Amino acid sequence: MDFSIKPVDLGKIHIATPVVLSPMAGITNWPFRVICREYGPDGLYVAEMITARALVARNPKALRLCRFAPSEKVRSLQLYGVDPLIVEQAARIVVDENMADHVDLNFGCPVPKVTRRGGGSALPWKTDLLQEILHRVVSVCNPAGIPVTAKFRVGIDEAHETFMQAGHIAQEEGCAAVTLHARTTAEYYGGHSDWSRIGELVEALDIPVFGNGDIWGADDALAMFKETGCAGVAIGRGCQGRPWIFADIRSACNGSDNRVNPSLGEVCKVILRHLELLVDFYDGDERMAVHDLRKHIAWYLKGFPVGGGTRKSFMECESIDDVQRNIDALDSSLKLPEQILDTPRGRVRFAKKVHLPYGWLDSRITTSEERKELFGNDPMDASY
Repeated sequence: MDFSIKPVDLGKIHIATPVVLSPMAGITNWPFRVICREYGPDGLYVAEMITARALVARNPKALRLCRFAPSEKVRSLQLYGVDPLIVEQAARIVVDENMADHVDLNFGCPVPKVTRRGGGSALPWKTDLLQEILHRVVSVCNPAGIPVTAKFRVGIDEAHETFMQAGHIAQEEGCAAVTLHARTTAEYYGGHSDWSRIGELVEALDIPVFGNGDIWGADDALAMFKETGCAGVAIGRGCQGRPWIFADIRSACNGSDNRVNPSLGEVCKVILRHLELLVDFYDGDERMAVHDLRKHIAWYLKGFPVGGGTRKSFMECESIDDVQRNIDALDSSLKLPEQILDTPRGRVRFAKKVHLPYGWLDSRITTSEERKELFGNDPMDASY
């Protein structure tokens, strides 16, 4: 397989460095996206997923998550739903109110509270439901010049793979690209993703395929490009606490060995910048901003020898002054050891039982009874 890295076009959207910030709930709000984009300005940075029902219901939290920073020239939004009519209505709102320039559809979430109601990575098993959602959203977005993409997993488990059919359906329904997280729902985030499945999808489709799973550094990104022939890479947990991974991948795509290895002092400047943006995101609510920042601080500090007491103190911060006081007590000259620079981030959640609606695997087509049950109990809770 030839190894080449080229820009990717999604409709009118030009991605010079084919790297995507994957949507992550509670993480990829606009403050984090802005920081990531500052390291790699020519990638694609997707907002955290918006539940379609919540958007249709004009839920305040959903509307907050739909906001973009002025510096975000490409507004990329991910929608998430089960009822085709509700997802279509949400897409119509996005178009009519000029909320985004790109819409991604999530069919990859493995969280039990979603899959047990037929959502997320459970949904592609029902090919009629997948096709109808894609058809309705593309029909709304394409006339407005808004490209639609879809993200999914390999399947529910080894015996119930869905990725190949899902890819073909997405292509046939007019999606501009797809992203494959190379794990099944049953694998959750455990082990190492099977990149060979990405290569299979690349060979089968004509539209761009982005690969996702276990990219912890620029060398991992290069390896995925080389092994799979994918058009681009999508970064999820690999950027948690390391937004500079986008600078590293950009350098790697351009043939450079330059890598960012900031000192703790430099990381603390990023933390304070992140906090400043979060205060803006929460309309001046300092306490909300600090609480949001806490998980990020844990990731920013991972690998630095700062001690458990210091980490605990950061997790108890309630104000900007608390954060600053903890930062002032750190040794700003500390550097990350080379051997842990590109190690896994976030929780390594291992395989678990997949929760599905009763009788879900009996057929690839939804029955009228299943649809009535699904749409009457849509997991896309409007209350958030």
